[in-house]
Amino acid sequence: MGMAETETINGQPVTQEQIATWAAEAEAGYDVAALKRRGRGRPGRGSEPSQIVALRLTVAELAELDDRAHREGKTRSDIIREALAASAA
Repeated sequence: MGMAETETINGQPVTQEQIATWAAEAEAGYDVAALKRRGRGRPGRGSEPSQIVALRLTVAELAELDDRAHREGKTRSDIIREALAASAA
């Protein structure tokens, strides 16, 4: 599949110029040690491996989840993990 006009990253269109810039950076090579120092990606959740689980929610459920997360200064994942822990207790 080729690059379509509608390709986006985080809702922003990806231009051919951006792709050319990324390709040039990749061809020049990356300093792996520097990338690791910058702490790219999400932080780990401890010593045990974790997995991503897809969850389908209705618009209303998602709105409730987001409202609570915002009120409590937490992430969606925090709220869901807390609910799972509470239900298992």
